Amino acid sequence: MKLQNILRALRQADIDFDMIEPGDKLAVALSGGKDSMLLFLALSVYQRFSENDFSLCAIHVDMGFEQKENELMKQFADQHNLELHIVPSQIFEILNLEQNKKNGRIQCSLCSVLKKGTLLDTAKELGCNKVVFGHHGDDALETLLMNMIHGGRISTFAPVQYMSRMNMCIIRPLIYLKEEEIIKACEQNNIPHVKPVCPNDGHSERQNMKELLDKFYTLYPDAHDNFMTALVNRPADQLWKPNPSKTTPAGRMNSRIIQHDERPKK
Repeated sequence: MKLQNILRALRQADIDFDMIEPGDKLAVALSGGKDSMLLFLALSVYQRFSENDFSLCAIHVDMGFEQKENELMKQFADQHNLELHIVPSQIFEILNLEQNKKNGRIQCSLCSVLKKGTLLDTAKELGCNKVVFGHHGDDALETLLMNMIHGGRISTFAPVQYMSRMNMCIIRPLIYLKEEEIIKACEQNNIPHVKPVCPNDGHSERQNMKELLDKFYTLYPDAHDNFMTALVNRPADQLWKPNPSKTTPAGRMNSRIIQHDERPKK
């Protein structure tokens, strides 16, 4: 298998953020997409030479969409001698109710909450202490842009996230990889993936962010690497840090900035 670049990035993320510890039981959130399928296989290889002894399985939450290709995931797991648990659910039926739709479309946020809840509950039942998501660096940049545009905050998901209510950790070992690297690795290693069946696929706000970032990369080819570097380049952080005891509400602060910027120049 040609997974050297993937394993190198995975190991670096593990070292930098202390993701995997001795005795961990990891549950990969297996959607059937290219990211999670590659992650499942890469972790099984990493397991063989990692300094930390850990166990591994995968959980697929069957959303109830039509024509879901569960069989493909089962064959993949059997081929590589991997442990896979498929959990049936009625999430799609719940989401498809009119009262749970927004502007006639399924709500991505509600879907995420329901799916994550089922995933964490199952991981807990299986004795797992960490759930592994297949989010990569491009996912982090898209989330960062969405939060800045719609939330007024500079933030993205964390490489390691502790869920206190469930006493469960979420880790993301692919954060140092670009989507194009994952696609290439899947092609080189004949890693299959399930075709997206979500009705919102290709029509989400995340897709809009992806297309917007692609325009940046076309205009400024170095931007892709620099954006990725900026996620961890905290010593160069020049963001404003007002006095906590005198911080004004964001709206008032923004108003002052606008007034200052609009003053006539002498």
